[in-house]
Amino acid sequence: MELIIVNQPRVYPRRREYQNAKRLVDLVLCLFLFPVVIPVLLLCALAIFFDSGRPIVFMQGRIGKGGRRICIYKFRTMKANLDQSNNREFMKAYVRGEIIHNKPGNGTFKPQTDNQITRVGRFLRKTSLDELPQMINVLKGEMSIVGPRPNVPWEVDEYCPWHFERLEVLPGITGLAQVQGRSSISFNSIVRYDINYIERQNLVLDLKILWWTLKSVFLSKGAE
Repeated sequence: MELIIVNQPRVYPRRREYQNAKRLVDLVLCLFLFPVVIPVLLLCALAIFFDSGRPIVFMQGRIGKGGRRICIYKFRTMKANLDQSNNREFMKAYVRGEIIHNKPGNGTFKPQTDNQITRVGRFLRKTSLDELPQMINVLKGEMSIVGPRPNVPWEVDEYCPWHFERLEVLPGITGLAQVQGRSSISFNSIVRYDINYIERQNLVLDLKILWWTLKSVFLSKGAE
């Protein structure tokens, strides 16, 4: 994996030709992969049901391009009906920069613990299979395969002014920050990676990120 130098945030206008090509690639990849993905989706759904019951799919409001609110789909990986207030405070502190990285043992706030994650959910997270339902968001045009990961509204409420530059493009299932820094870096670093991607984005870089994502999944690093 080549080294990416993260520059200071500065967003450039994107070419319409690239955006159209990127959308076409998203649609072709989704339609091409669906015959393979559908059996995997069914197996994941059955595993979740027999392990921890319903709901199988987790739906959550996120902030997409231009501040538009979207509803993303993920396989449920945590136990149902959990109190998420502590996790919320942890992530808000992480966005504000009060916590260095999104891992346990950072400051006063505690993130989700292992006993909140189901047995199947742990496997789905490790393999990133929990993200597969977001292909629906890609087909709907709310997301792209590659782009900044979308945050929930209460995380966006904690943004610094320059953080909003990451909302200038469609959010993605995977992105430069996920393959370069994973969950072990600060939120400011994630945003800088996202803006660096926006400045440099092209189809070659998108394909590189997809390749790096596949390598990370097969190496069992897992997305966060």
